[in-house]
Amino acid sequence: MSALWIAHVSVTDEAAYMEYAKRATGAIADHGGVFLVRGGTYEQLEGRDRPRNVVARFPSLQAAHDCYHSAAYQEALSYAQGAAERDLVIVEEL
Repeated sequence: MSALWIAHVSVTDEAAYMEYAKRATGAIADHGGVFLVRGGTYEQLEGRDRPRNVVARFPSLQAAHDCYHSAAYQEALSYAQGAAERDLVIVEEL
């Protein structure tokens, strides 16, 4: 069963966050992840507004989990720390 990686982000340091995004793209692809949403127009209906929204589909919950905990993704994530406020969840698709 596939899984979605859903992130809601407020970027505070654009240059550092773009370096994260560049590096994370490869780590995500290496685990079978495909972006469905990466920014774009949105409408905030409830909860905290975070102007950058990202959704990636992985072949399984385990693949999404393994991606997050991989050395490559953790290295990329070091560029996002201090450069953004983020919420990230992995959820299994129906």
